[in-house]
Amino acid sequence: MIASDPTVLTVRHVEALLEFLQASGVDGFVDLDPIDRFAQSELEARRPPEPRPQMATMSPAVPMQRGPGNAPPSPPMVLPSLSKPPQTAAPVPAAAAVIPGEDAVRAARETARAAATLEDLRTRLAGFHGCNLHLTAKTLVFADGNPAARIMLVGEAPGAEEDAAGLPFVGRSGKLLDRMLAAIGLDRSSVYVTNVVPWRPPGNRTPTPQEIEICRPFILRQIELVDPDVLVLLGGASAKALTGASEPIRKMRGRWMDHDTGRRKIRALTTFDPDYLLRSPLEKRLAWHDFLALRQALTAGT
Repeated sequence: MIASDPTVLTVRHVEALLEFLQASGVDGFVDLDPIDRFAQSELEARRPPEPRPQMATMSPAVPMQRGPGNAPPSPPMVLPSLSKPPQTAAPVPAAAAVIPGEDAVRAARETARAAATLEDLRTRLAGFHGCNLHLTAKTLVFADGNPAARIMLVGEAPGAEEDAAGLPFVGRSGKLLDRMLAAIGLDRSSVYVTNVVPWRPPGNRTPTPQEIEICRPFILRQIELVDPDVLVLLGGASAKALTGASEPIRKMRGRWMDHDTGRRKIRALTTFDPDYLLRSPLEKRLAWHDFLALRQALTAGT
């Protein structure tokens, strides 16, 4: 059968591939023969403008013979000539991509440090163009939940459903997270949820180390402003970005660490990302132990 041949693409495979390419920002395909687009643009810029066609004056119509029931002839109609071409609005330049580097990280630090409140941080982050992910993402996914909560959960980056809604953890992984929180008596009104990277990477790919480093000052400032009692780091990428650890997630999960904000140290617990648990359901038993430890810490007043 054709379906058993792994080399044959089905309609579903083609649709999935096109959806991935569109989400990755692909808007065209290369030709078989190379084309020098720079030379082509230069030729088009040098090409003289085509002359504007002039509106001709209509000649007067032949007068009608007056007779019974005939109206008098109308005067000849002359179209007004245009004294000057119509004004067109100047095109708005699109945001340009930047080369990630130390300058972008320094700009992120300065922008994040200047934010005095969470709303101020959100506004400054929306106007920050040092990370190229904002060029392909639909929305800025800032946070959800209660900013005054004792618990702050930090994931890695938003996915397609989060990008469409502008809120973190609203897809399948978000529903699983809500069930995990409900199992220990919590919900979105008693926690604050966000991500290290606030923009969706194209195709839901993993953020690059440069992208995480550029976004890192904003999540650090966000933690300072929320000032929770407990941090829950969802996934290895989140734990590595905020603690500097380099161990695999299976060695980090379930372990309490300290996150130093400069003013005080906040206890941080690492566990699996809900999206990973959807792919590896057997690991839910370990995540359950982590959430039990979280509930115990809250009960003890940590």
